[in-house]
Formats: sequence, C-alpha cells, structure tokens
Amino acid sequence: MKDFSNEILAYALRNSIEYGKADSGKILPKLFQHGLEKKDIRETLLKIQEIVATVNNLKPIEKVSQYEKFKHYTIEREEKERSLPELPEISNIMVFRLAPFPSGALHIGNAKTYLLNALYAQKYKAKILLVMDDTIGSEKKQLVPESYSLLQEAFNWLGIKHEKPIIYKSDRLNIYYSYAQDLIDKDKAYVCHCPQELLRKNRELGKECKCRKLDIGEQEKRWKEMFGMKEGSATLRIKTSMLDPNPAFRDRVLFKISDRKHPRVGSKYRVWPTLEMSWAIDDHLLGITHIIRGNDLMIETEMEKYIWDIFRWKHPVTIHTGLIRLEGVEDKISKSKAQKEVKSGKFSGWDDPRTWSIQSLKRRGIKKESILDFVKEIGLNKQDIIVPIDTLYSLNRKIIDSSSNRYSFVENPREIKVKNAPKIKEIEVSIHPDKKEMRKIKINDKILISEKDCQKFKGKEIRLLHLYNVKLDKNNKMADFTSIENKDIDKINWVSSGIKAKILMPDGSWVEGLGEVAIKDIKVDEIIQYERFGFCRFDKKAKKEYEFWFAHR
Repeated sequence: MKDFSNEILAYALRNSIEYGKADSGKILPKLFQHGLEKKDIRETLLKIQEIVATVNNLKPIEKVSQYEKFKHYTIEREEKERSLPELPEISNIMVFRLAPFPSGALHIGNAKTYLLNALYAQKYKAKILLVMDDTIGSEKKQLVPESYSLLQEAFNWLGIKHEKPIIYKSDRLNIYYSYAQDLIDKDKAYVCHCPQELLRKNRELGKECKCRKLDIGEQEKRWKEMFGMKEGSATLRIKTSMLDPNPAFRDRVLFKISDRKHPRVGSKYRVWPTLEMSWAIDDHLLGITHIIRGNDLMIETEMEKYIWDIFRWKHPVTIHTGLIRLEGVEDKISKSKAQKEVKSGKFSGWDDPRTWSIQSLKRRGIKKESILDFVKEIGLNKQDIIVPIDTLYSLNRKIIDSSSNRYSFVENPREIKVKNAPKIKEIEVSIHPDKKEMRKIKINDKILISEKDCQKFKGKEIRLLHLYNVKLDKNNKMADFTSIENKDIDKINWVSSGIKAKILMPDGSWVEGLGEVAIKDIKVDEIIQYERFGFCRFDKKAKKEYEFWFAHR
C-alpha cells in the first residue's frame, strides 16, 4: 500500500486553513487522484483521522507555515466524465431490467444495483423494464402497499426512463403455473409433502425423498391438489442432483403456499413462485439480455441457468456485483428495519433521514446527479466493499457549493455582553465568496454565541466572524473587545438578533438555535450553508420557527 501521509497532511492543512477545522470526509476523495485503491480505504481512513487530529491541534500560524512546506503535494482534480466499463455481448438489441421487491422505499444501499442497470441501459441506448418483483415474499420480508408508489417516485426523480407499462409479477401467476406444469410433465419437478426437518436431513445425506419418486401422473394430481392445501403442507420442488456439491442447490423450492393477503391481488392466489422460478421464466419471455445483480443472488442465478437449460433457452448475460457498506453511517441500512420503525412510529415516515431512502436524501438536499456519479465511481465492484458516505457528500458539495448562500446559525445560544465594543450598528457581509451580492447584518447591544463555544473558548481571545475580536471571561457572561483587525485566531459564529431555527440531523435528532435575520427571505427547497456548521435545505416554516434538514458539512 502506498504511503499517502504527505498528501493527507497537505490537504488537511489546506482544509483547516480554509474552514477553521480539517474534515476527514473532504480529504479521502482527494487521494483517489494520487492512486488510492478501494481495497486500501479502511487503512487510509485511520491514517487520515490520525493526521487530522494532529492538524486541528496546531495554532493557526503553524498551519500556514506547515502548508507552505507541503502544498506541492496537493493537486486539483481534472474534471472528466465518469464512465462505466464495457459489458460483454454488446448488440443493437439490449434489454435490462429494474426488479425491486416492494417491501419499502429505495435506499442508497440497494439503489446502487438498480442504477447500474439503468446507467448501462442509457450507455447502450437499450431498453429498460421496470418489473415490480411482487411475489408474496416471506414473513420477515413482507410487501408494503405504499412501496409501489415510493419506488416509482424514486426512479422518476433519479431520471430513470423505463418502458411503459410497468410490469407486475402479481399479474403473471398463470404464466408461472403454465411453466410449472411443463416442468412436471418433463419429470423435472415434483410436489413434496415432507416436513422441513426431514427435507433438511435428506439434503445433508444426499438422499431422495419418497415424494420425488412418484410418477408424473401422481405429480400432476398433487400439483392440482396443492392449490387447496393448507399453508406449509406442500411445495413444488425442482429435481437436481442430490449429490450436488452445494447442499443448498439440491431440490430447491419453486412454489409455496401462502395465505397472506397481497396488497394488489388480495387473496386471489395462494400458490406463489420463488424468485428464481419467476425470473427464469420472465427473463426469457421479456427478452432480457443483460442482468446486473448482487453477489447475494448467485445461487438464484445458478438455478435460473438450470431452468433455462431444461427449456433450452439462451442465457442472458448475468453479472454479479459486490454489495456496499457505507462508512460513516451509524446503523446498517435495511429496508426490513426501516419498515419496522416506520410502522411503529419511531421513524416519521419513509423519508425519515434514518431510512437513507432516496426520498430522505432528496429532502436533505442531496442532488440526483451526486447519487448517479456516486454509483458510477463505485462501478461494477466484484467484491463487497466499504465506501465512505463522505464520497457522496463530496460529489454533492461540488454541485451545491457555488449556489448555496452563506448565513450564520448559533446552536443553543447564550448571550454575552461585550465591554468597550466599537459602535457598529450594521455590517455588510458577502452572501457567498464568489458573488458580489451582500447581506446586511444589524448589530444591537446583544451578542449571542453558542453554549459550546462559550465552554470551548472560556478565558480565550476569539474572533466573532466578520466582526471583531473579543476575549471571553471565565464566567462566560462578559467579553472584552480586543481588536477590530482580523487576527489569525479561531473564529466563531454569532448573531445579534435572530430567527428561531432548528435543523434535522441524519440521526433523527434536532439541533435548535437562532439563524440570522436574513434567513426569513429564503425559499422552501433552497439549500444554504450555515457557516462552520454545514449545508442545509430549508424544509418549511412551522409557526414562528424555520425548519431545515441537514445535508452534510
């Protein structure tokens, strides 16, 4: 592994000088320009955190001095179009599919595989079908009625143009029954009444059960009877070698009985196909040429191939890609968990930031272009990988930074009285470093700073950003004016009068405080940057309080 210590130090110093404090998340993406490989991310993150901690403890003058020595290690990234590697068997007629299971909203973790299919369809000007994979599922992974619209909403917002109409597997049960009958007639499937424990034991021993040995006529009779049998009393199984090296591949289930009510078709059907059965049929009938799916579905792919061979159908190109885990996200992202928390009321809805749904990212101010570029950067990873969520934030920051006006926000404000302060009634501050437009900030007898800064800088000299320097007393009630010159010292936010504001954080907590008066003019959906706090999207005005959703730093 290459040692990036000098590069990390250079970027950390520059970042600290620009923003007052170095941020690990802003440094990692820079190192890809220097040859950082994905497999080395975890170890490099530890090195970044170590160096950032050291840099943040330096005095401002030391940071500038050190940066002069190391700045030649920084390079500006060339803007180039992110591209995806070529796929095998490219032709003029290519068809991809999006196959979501409607058990919740699309989230940043599972969106990756769907978006890869969509991006490749766009790359090759191919068709892409949206197929709601709404077979009955399991007790643990149940269908959620609102998921159908949530999924469509997410795909539409991401700009994915799929063929119309949408295809629903719950409308295709009779097709699957027809091919099940064909498999029975070919002596390739049988109806099994054996209990689970016996089946598990037979699989381990490589032993056929008595149900498998019955003739085709008896199997056809059992198949018809299965539609009136009790849940759990029978399954249709495929005949594979009971000596297959993988016990899980031996005589897998193709159909099961379920009495759960389906959100679209109610109780119309009781016998439901498994994923591999339905997709083996649909991938052929729908003309799918290329399938991109996760490594977790490898055995399902092998079963599909087995069924295709029985019918002598051409195999689509199937590419497996590794799953991703997001570094910097506290809990594992899970539709099942989100479903439970939304249902219980712990989460406010499917756009609660803790779901990490596409809807929640949109509401936080994450742009769709950032999400698409994030997926392109990951690409067709073969192995499961860990990707810093800061990579997504870095891409989004590049898009929103130039249009996000700056404002002051003080968390948990505390008033201090400044002795001997110059009589300044108003100052003008740039609305954005790259814009000529100014905002006016009126100053009265009150200065409010955050409780956190009161404790951190007790008895120390600091600069009130854009205003002047003061020295806080040890009781945090008074401050002495020291200088109007912009000394090389720590800077903090302040307001003289403000508007109540609160910010919803990614962990579901609220940060409350005061925003400067100028925020009264911002519009819903506008993304701003609260200086030294982060980018936020204005969500709504509730009574006399302005509510924002935190995007990232």
